[in-house]
Amino acid sequence: MENQISGIHHITAIAGNAKRNLGFYTKVIGLRLVKKTVNFDDPHTYHFYYGNKNGAPGTILTFFPWESISAGRRGTRQVTEIGYSVPEGSLDFWLKRFEEHNVIYNKTAKKFGEQYLTFLDPDGLKFELTVPQKTDTRLPWETNDIDSEYAIRGFHNITITTADIKPTAYILTEIFGYQLMEQEVNRYRFITNSADNAAIVDMAEVPGEKAGHVAGGSVHHVAFRVRDEETLMAYREKIASLGLHITEKIDRNYFYSLYFREPGGVLFELATDNPGFSVDEPEEELGTHLKLPVQYESRRKEIEEVLPELG
Repeated sequence: MENQISGIHHITAIAGNAKRNLGFYTKVIGLRLVKKTVNFDDPHTYHFYYGNKNGAPGTILTFFPWESISAGRRGTRQVTEIGYSVPEGSLDFWLKRFEEHNVIYNKTAKKFGEQYLTFLDPDGLKFELTVPQKTDTRLPWETNDIDSEYAIRGFHNITITTADIKPTAYILTEIFGYQLMEQEVNRYRFITNSADNAAIVDMAEVPGEKAGHVAGGSVHHVAFRVRDEETLMAYREKIASLGLHITEKIDRNYFYSLYFREPGGVLFELATDNPGFSVDEPEEELGTHLKLPVQYESRRKEIEEVLPELG
């Protein structure tokens, strides 16, 4: 199993106002700010990483907050929903919390035998809080308002909306090692047995629906987890052999990456566990410093002056 895809590594989305994004995810939702850095290609834009207590793969949600970004639109060829795992008995707590903080949500429902609660972030990004059938033992980040009894554990699943599941399902099953576990009407649940958590990809098949538009409140890409660079490059060969364009290995400071657009239109990334988020900050200080990629360190003063105010 060490040489397999081990579920979801991280998910990257697009936001608008940086201060609003930071406040919502750290104060309302109660995630840990694991890393505060900048966009590799746009150093005047923050790149926030939110996760659990130790910043483990499978818990990391990242954002590019572009202040003037237009709103995106959910549709096909997109990851349209992000599912988080929460403890049994916690959904009433979250319903009350969403009411107190004016968060848009729907009443609780059930799919694939699991109870879940849908909500939107301030930019319209769609989430589900799911009580998984198997207890999630990952270490949560606790805040003054949200203790372990209710706190988010990490990713449970993603949902890809597509006009035809077959092209994406081929990548999941034949290349990534997922299996079709269950179908409910037009929803298909795929799971990998190489990970205990963040192991599920759901697909909603909606023939004829319009393609989505990736912008504010949209998922930019989803990254799948591999153990190390050797495994990463082995997958590169597999994907390239299908005739798909895939990037060379990219050093993202906290992991090494490859990117390709799967045949259904969603941008996939493969990301390594190494070196991890404690490579430039000890675990107890994660997210407390502005960490710049080495190529921008000489411009720190200028970058700090331009970045949006967060206080």
